[in-house]
Amino acid sequence: MNSAQADAYLRRLGVTRPRRPTTEALRALHLRHLRTVPFENLSIHLGEEIVLEEKRLLDKVVEGRRGGFCYELNGAFGALLTALGYEVRLLAARVHGDGGRLGIPYDHLALRVGTADGGDWLADVGFGAHSHWPLAFAERGEQPDPGGVFRVAEAGPDDAGVFGGGEGVPADGADLDVVRDGRPQYRLETRPRALEDFAAGAWWHSTSPQSHFTRSLVCSRVTEDGGRITLAGRTLTTTAPGGRKEARELGTDEEVLMVYRDRFGIELDGVPAVRSRDRGGVRIT
Repeated sequence: MNSAQADAYLRRLGVTRPRRPTTEALRALHLRHLRTVPFENLSIHLGEEIVLEEKRLLDKVVEGRRGGFCYELNGAFGALLTALGYEVRLLAARVHGDGGRLGIPYDHLALRVGTADGGDWLADVGFGAHSHWPLAFAERGEQPDPGGVFRVAEAGPDDAGVFGGGEGVPADGADLDVVRDGRPQYRLETRPRALEDFAAGAWWHSTSPQSHFTRSLVCSRVTEDGGRITLAGRTLTTTAPGGRKEARELGTDEEVLMVYRDRFGIELDGVPAVRSRDRGGVRIT
């Protein structure tokens, strides 16, 4: 990412370039990203190709003023942070699903970010409802946040009874569980990865009938007051900072398109709908 592209990204976020890559600046960028760039999976249902290349991500998030899911949002944000002088490492994670079962390898992409003032942070603008601020990577106690109470903890064994990192790996190389309000969210590997490593995970999530992304529509962002607004299909849900939710069904296509435009900044030609098609006898909805 060159300087002009970084400036365009910062304009997209509505912020000025930080003087130094500090912790304070990272916190501000992180929160502004969550408020400005929606977490959304519309490309899957609009028939748009998802390509994990820096230029394609910038074209979508910055020039196209769209959002994306974890690979796109954290991939683009990581590129911006690198251009601003932060030390950025891409980390792979597996999401804790129903019953605590772990998802596929490269299920999620998160960022480990080093700052000029010695900070070491877990940044994640691509997990939907999550922490508003970066989490202290080495802190093992509770970390209060507007999004909940978080904790980064050393992980136990996986579904096969194996501890992440392998036998003999030092504690600082072992897998970590990111916990929100007492519930594990995802299991994080600490080995750095490259963006292209996540291509198989992105393909699976955008094509598999087992992926929740292929079975539903979502567009969501943090609001200025610290709450959240989410459009899931035609259901618009507003969540207050204290957690109180109000949901209503949108009636006309014009109303749906207006919400995408006015509340998420996304201009669409038509209302997206969950794609339903048959592949080899398996119905994808």
